[in-house]
Amino acid sequence: MNRTGLFIALALWLVIGVVFGLYPELDLKLASLFFDPETKTFPLKLNDWAGFARDAAMWIAWAFVLPSLVALVVKMIRPDRPLMVSGRAIVFLLVTIILSAGILTNLTFKTYWGRPRPVVVTEFAGDQQFVPWWDPRGGCARNCSFFSGEGATAFWTLAPAALAPPAWRPLAYAGAVVFGLVTSGLRMAFGGHFFTDVSIAGLVTFVVIWFAYALIYRWPRTRFSDEAVDAALTRLNMPAYRLRQRLFGRKTDPAPVDLSH
Repeated sequence: MNRTGLFIALALWLVIGVVFGLYPELDLKLASLFFDPETKTFPLKLNDWAGFARDAAMWIAWAFVLPSLVALVVKMIRPDRPLMVSGRAIVFLLVTIILSAGILTNLTFKTYWGRPRPVVVTEFAGDQQFVPWWDPRGGCARNCSFFSGEGATAFWTLAPAALAPPAWRPLAYAGAVVFGLVTSGLRMAFGGHFFTDVSIAGLVTFVVIWFAYALIYRWPRTRFSDEAVDAALTRLNMPAYRLRQRLFGRKTDPAPVDLSH
């Protein structure tokens, strides 16, 4: 997560945006590689193994989030105990996946950017007009094509890769990139997204991860410690914990037994 990586990502973003903005038909040509004009379908979309691979990719990505979620829930229940996972890792992983695969994709662009998916445009036997990536005025009403939520989720695995031990980090980065490329390729093969949908999803996700890593781990003015996260969560959840202890934590003493008879 150095500056070179950021500059490369921004340069790719600029090149892809300009080239596919000036020549939007490139998106159609790439999508046509996966389209069968005789059956008028994207054949891989009907393949059970390909469908399983698509689902498995999302399971794998969310599996990296699960330890942080579990640790956070346990801390909410028992704030008197230390975090089971690094505090900064919890913040870093949850914030980046919420921003990249949640807010920026599904709650923002895919909701308000009306670009139709390849499977529904007229060039591929659909009924909607193709629009380039930069045009939000397409005929899609909801869950639209730009940009790819699953692509963003797959490329988000760069975040846990950034937390790998330094000796393993280059390999982890390479694995995350390959994972993102394969998953994005499947989305294109299913007719679910154009190339610009998945490529820009990956680049946006990388930029989000880069800045989050810098804020939490690198920049002296903003970085913080695992202990600070643990202490903040303790303070936040301790009042509710003490209330539960008062309401449910004390055992009632048994009534005295009359032994006079």
